[in-house]
Amino acid sequence: MQDDLGHPYDGPAVATRVVSLVPSLTEAIAVDHRDALVGATEWCTHPADLAVPRVRGTKNPDVRAIADLTPDLVVANREENRELDVRRLRERGVPVWVTEIETVPQALSSLDRLWREGLGWERPDWLARAHDQWSAPPPARRGRVVAPIWRDPWMVVGSRTYTGDVLQRLGYEHVFATAADRYPHAELADLDRDDVDLVLLPDEPYAFTAEDGPEAFTRVPTQLVSGRLLTWYGPAMVEAHDLLGPSAG
Repeated sequence: MQDDLGHPYDGPAVATRVVSLVPSLTEAIAVDHRDALVGATEWCTHPADLAVPRVRGTKNPDVRAIADLTPDLVVANREENRELDVRRLRERGVPVWVTEIETVPQALSSLDRLWREGLGWERPDWLARAHDQWSAPPPARRGRVVAPIWRDPWMVVGSRTYTGDVLQRLGYEHVFATAADRYPHAELADLDRDDVDLVLLPDEPYAFTAEDGPEAFTRVPTQLVSGRLLTWYGPAMVEAHDLLGPSAG
């Protein structure tokens, strides 16, 4: 067996002690097998009542503390976590499964493999439902959309991102889909322009609020949205389709 990056995996057939370094995967594991989750990062905010040891952040995990938890498996992600930390864990003999996800189909296949081969668990109900929802053809075009992720300076979702793929599969035309960078800088005038139909303002990584974000736009309507629905793969995929799809109203 190999993880998404092709690294061999020889951990136990069924994982019973898991540390997650990815907030979305933490939620997914907690929904499915909370008793198996023995550690998570400070950024792992869902479920809200999750009570497990914290191992610092996604970019600076406490490698020694993770090893002391004696996990069967540590789950990580290529974008969220540093290769250096993955290597240090493996050097301590800790099995690590790294996911790589930039599209919705990648998310579905990666989660399937992680559950089946890495964790040794049956496919959860939420994943089966996500397969059904996201396998359907995209709805009719709903307009041109921009999704900022930061302000001062403004940055937006660009090319080769999971968020961009979600938007397009929800029927939106993603304005910066062909940008050279995954998260390019942009001038406000490039966002607040007549050929953009909607600006989606998520609450992460920048916490846009009703008082911080919408007031900058004079030409384009804005909509505050949970960043979790746009960026988290796992149970949030089901909620994203339910709450942001064309049938959500």
